Amino acid sequence: MVSLRTMNHNDWQAVANIYEQGIATGLATFETNVPSWEIWDNGHLQQCRLVAEIDNEVVGWAALTGVSGRCVYAGVAEVSVYVSQFHKGMKIGSVLLEALIREAENNNFWTLQSGIFRENEASIALHKKCGFREVGYREKIGQLNGVWRDTVLMERRSENVKFGFSTKF
Repeated sequence: MVSLRTMNHNDWQAVANIYEQGIATGLATFETNVPSWEIWDNGHLQQCRLVAEIDNEVVGWAALTGVSGRCVYAGVAEVSVYVSQFHKGMKIGSVLLEALIREAENNNFWTLQSGIFRENEASIALHKKCGFREVGYREKIGQLNGVWRDTVLMERRSENVKFGFSTKF
């Protein structure tokens, strides 16, 4: 049975190992090396960090990265979800992403984004299942190991946020 909890510094080795597995696939990220805890920690938001465990073993993680330092984007974040290669197909990604969405909404995030390599059909399907929609793509946005890669841009808007314009100035 999968259980979720807040990620902490002591989880870093397991989180880094899972991240390294994702890097090795060539489907998960433009990163080619796992950063140090300090770099990773500074690059991700302090809230909304989760790990999934089975029998006290970390088998997946999810976290948010801010998209901009500008205050207008304070409720917008980019999603990261990674599952151990030994636990794929067990719906752990769904459990993590669904929980991350709830945590994000509880922390006043109204838009979640994800940039996913076109070839990563499983991640695209997972995000669609969790309410994300394709809003575009970036063609040849970067190179990974000398190969230009495209990313599909996906977005999920909170159902709890009302959009509208004020006429008061």
